[in-house]
Amino acid sequence: MKHASHPDIIKRLKRAHGHLGAVITMMEEDRPCVDLAQQLFAVESAITNAKRELIQDHIEHCLSGDMSAGHDAKTTLGEFKILAKYL
Repeated sequence: MKHASHPDIIKRLKRAHGHLGAVITMMEEDRPCVDLAQQLFAVESAITNAKRELIQDHIEHCLSGDMSAGHDAKTTLGEFKILAKYL
């Protein structure tokens, strides 16, 4: 199932991909560690935000939909617990 949030998440991940490529180039150019740390922080933030958005969207649309559709609460709760590990 395609989620409405996926295009935005893809954009975030592409941005993170670009930042990561920049970090690799910067390392090859022996750039200062402070600059590298700043760029790595940007990569980490972009990935964290993408992950958070994906999980929240899944909880709101898929798990809530499962409960509304009468799916097994135990199975839905189990999936929620698995997702919670990644937050």
